[in-house]
Amino acid sequence: MGWKLAIMATVTALLAGCQTQYQDMGATGGVSAMPITSDTYRIVSRGNGFTDSTTVQDYSLLKAAETALSTGNTHFAVVSSADATRNEYGQTSGYMQTNVIGNTAYTTYNPGQTYNIVKPGQDLIVRFFDSKKGPVPPGAWSAQEIYDNISPRVMRPKKR
Repeated sequence: MGWKLAIMATVTALLAGCQTQYQDMGATGGVSAMPITSDTYRIVSRGNGFTDSTTVQDYSLLKAAETALSTGNTHFAVVSSADATRNEYGQTSGYMQTNVIGNTAYTTYNPGQTYNIVKPGQDLIVRFFDSKKGPVPPGAWSAQEIYDNISPRVMRPKKR
């Protein structure tokens, strides 16, 4: 029983390594922040087929917090959000096998299988606030607190 657990742990670790890491938007996904106005940004997060939807949510919130802090703000509020998850489909190839027994040929055909690949995504519109310049509206989140809580648990590409 112990070897089965070891195999499952190894497979889980390998698959976790395949998920989209916290990085600038690229071919395998990532996250980006684009200004709309001086205090409003669009945060776009995309994952690949190995990325959990909660990971993409973490990436969105972390990017919003990092952007708020880098622009000199202390808080942010989510103005709107949209689920940008995509479903893609794949197909495995089928195969045919013929066995000859005596003078008779037996052919079996196994069709390919269709599978679903879920690629999670999230789009946020966020507005930034600076508590030093005035009151922060109810429902705004502390950018530093979000950063402190989410940053340690995200996977980042290894530095070369």
